[in-house]
Formats: sequence, structure tokens, C-alpha cells
Amino acid sequence: MRPLEFTGGILSLIDQTKLPLKKKIVKCRTYEETAKAIKDMIVRGAPAIGVTAAYGIAIGAAAIKTISNEEFFKKLELICQTLRNTRPTAVNLFWAIDRVYQKAFRNKELSVKDIKQIITDEAYLIEKEDIETNKKIGIAGNEIIQANWTILTHCNAGALATTEYGTALSVIRFAHWAGKNIQVFADETRPYLQGARLTAWELQQDHIPVTLICDNMAGCFMKQGLIHCVIVGADRIALNGDTANKIGTYSVAVLAKENNIPFYVAAPFSTIDLKTETGEQIPIEERKPEEVTHIQGIRIAPEGIKVRNPAFDVTPACYITGIITERGILYPPYQESLFHAEAQRMQRL
Repeated sequence: MRPLEFTGGILSLIDQTKLPLKKKIVKCRTYEETAKAIKDMIVRGAPAIGVTAAYGIAIGAAAIKTISNEEFFKKLELICQTLRNTRPTAVNLFWAIDRVYQKAFRNKELSVKDIKQIITDEAYLIEKEDIETNKKIGIAGNEIIQANWTILTHCNAGALATTEYGTALSVIRFAHWAGKNIQVFADETRPYLQGARLTAWELQQDHIPVTLICDNMAGCFMKQGLIHCVIVGADRIALNGDTANKIGTYSVAVLAKENNIPFYVAAPFSTIDLKTETGEQIPIEERKPEEVTHIQGIRIAPEGIKVRNPAFDVTPACYITGIITERGILYPPYQESLFHAEAQRMQRL
């Protein structure tokens, strides 16, 4: 399952606001259209947002009509800033934009034509690396999954949130493919219903046994001993292990701790923001009230009601059993394990 495809200078996205009732493809031919697709959640999930932004830069750069390197980079900076302004919490967005821009800037002495090709090549590379990263996350996470477990997941951290496999759902997929007879409980994930609309649909497509539950049912099933493990994705992980993920994740983590259930975060290392010391420094996106007052365009709340709609919350590191990455599973204290994993990577370069 692939949520995006870049061919012929056009980025095709599965419109995730329409799933599972309708499969619609949105074609982005300009960087403005790409930015709008990110902001409107046509594409969502931190890794997928990052790849989409990289292709948005490639689309925008290709349309710049100048042979002046100075003028090209002025316009390129505008493109990058437009994409940065779409969503504030998912760090992969900024990571991908900075990576593409820096790759172009390091080659600023080349011709504009060559720099455009370098940008496109880097975007392709980010997508290719994301696929391999997600596969490694699944392989690493599979090691902790025992036979006959029921796994709870919140929001959608599947193929639709990445470029293939997923993060949390990659672990689930590899456990399923290993014949471990697992089952999944998927939280509906109000208010945008990514669990009900996307995770449940993805797992059905792969014939993985899945049960959809309301968000406020998780504690009940945990207390009954029906859930053995929780695995979620992440949009940004601070240096101390505090993790921003879809709103409601924190509540699930607290319930898991109370019921002695392991709680894992699955995410690529690019989601770890080594410049952010704690979760208190992570910006939390607040979205429009209509997402709470309406479902699929139908009003469910009184006219004029006051609404709060934070898209994410932060789960403190003390509730997180481990962080599953492509470099292996990291355990507390996270500041030490994160630095150790990064140091090992630097030694290999």
C-alpha cells in the first residue's frame, strides 16, 4: 500500500480524508498544492509528510524560471518556508525540508539545471530510505511480540502514514507475517477518526484480525486482561524520550502503566528531535473546531459551543517502555540510548 507516487513531475496522493468509503487521488502540480495537501491532511503521518514536502520542493524548484543561482535560491527559500508553515508538530517535515535545501545549497556553484536535478534525486532518496527504515522497524519490533498477543494501537501509524509498511503497523505486519497469531484493537481516534477510517481499513486489507473500539474503551479492555501490548507511532520525540503523538496517546499510556502493559513507540530516527530537550518544548498544533463539532460534515454539537482541538499530546518518557527504531529498540534512560545510537551511526559514516 503506497499513499503517494511521484512521476513526471506530478505528486499523486491518496486523499486520506475520503477513506475508507472512497479512494480518490489528488494530483499536486505545484508546491502550493502540495502545501495545501499537507495542511488539509490529504496526506498525514510524520514520515509521509516529510517525503511529500521533499517532493513539493522538487516540484517548486522545477518551476523556477531563472538561470541565476542567487535568484533561484531566493525563490527556493520561499518554497521551503511555505511548506514549513503547513503543520508545526511533525518534525519529519522540517527534517526533510532542511535536508533537501542543504543538499542543494552544498552544490550552489553548479548550474540551476543541475541543482534542480539534485533536489529531485534527494527527494527520491528520502522516499527510498523511508521504505527501508519502516521495514527495519518492523523487523526490530517483531522481536518483542509474543504469539497470540492482542496489540492496541492509537491513530494510524501504517503504510498510509509513511511510504510503505508503516511504523507501529510495520511491527504488527511483521508479527503477522511471522505467524504469531496476533490480533489488534484499534482506537477510533477522535476527532479525526484515523483509527476507525484508516488503521482498521489497512489491517482489513492485509487480513490481520482487527477490532475497532471507541477511545474511551481502552482502559476497560486493559483491566480485563485482553490487551497485552500497546504500540503507537510518533510525530516528534524529544531528547529525553517525551513523545508527541496523536491526541489521546497520553491517556492510553497512563492506562497501560496502571495495568502493567508494555507501551512502545515505533518511529524512524528522523522523528527524534535531538535539539528539543523535553516534551514541554514541542509545539502542539491546534486545529479547527469543526473537526470536533462535525463528523463527515454532519453537526453533532450545539451551534456556538466553545471548542478546543489540540491535534497532539505529549506522553512523558516515564510511560514509554521502549522506542522501536530502524537502529534497534532504545530503552530508558533515553538521553543516553539516543546519543549512543547516534554516535554509532556517526562512527559508521
